[in-house]
Amino acid sequence: MGRPILIAPSILAADLGHLADEVRAIDAAGGDFIHVDVMDGHFVPNITFGPVVVEAIRPLTGKVIDVHLMIAPADPYIAAFARAGADIITVHAEAGPHLDRSLHMVRSFGKRAGVSLNPATSESMLDYLLDQIDLVLVMSVNPGFGGQAFIPAIAAKIARIRAMIADRAIHLEVDGGLSPATAREAAARGADILVAGSAIFKGGPTAYAANIEALRQAAIEGSRE
Repeated sequence: MGRPILIAPSILAADLGHLADEVRAIDAAGGDFIHVDVMDGHFVPNITFGPVVVEAIRPLTGKVIDVHLMIAPADPYIAAFARAGADIITVHAEAGPHLDRSLHMVRSFGKRAGVSLNPATSESMLDYLLDQIDLVLVMSVNPGFGGQAFIPAIAAKIARIRAMIADRAIHLEVDGGLSPATAREAAARGADILVAGSAIFKGGPTAYAANIEALRQAAIEGSRE
């Protein structure tokens, strides 16, 4: 299908006691983006990272830092994540009533803007946003925790969003439950960025390159179907 497949290791699954080493390791192992899952214990039932973590890892990698804000409200924190060094800032469609305003705010800092959809959120809400965004992030699990299973019904949703995007320069990212088997399915339906935590960080640093390559090759095969 011609789209390069990008792999975005999620540091949610990293050894947080050695986060600097983990970021360097996934960079060296071939990760394309560094995915930062930001959770607030309110919008989702977990608490993870803040802007200071993004600021701390920014000097460690030249790769894209892909910040996924699973927080509500998001607007008061966009500036802090932008200044900390995020390259992409993705906000949830469900996190506030003024999504258009949030996207404009992200872009006002010179950052790429993304929209994330929870599993039960219809893709129809993208109709009025497609000319304002750089990325759509489809949640293939209910957000809040790593290690969940891919929701099968999301495959058809990925395909519908790919059709909506058409020839626009918008990435289609999928996050949740990705293994080589589900990565192949997601890519076959049109995903071009795959976020993975457990599937990449299992086995420790010596396994990261092989884990990333396994996901990438499965996705490449899927994208050719």
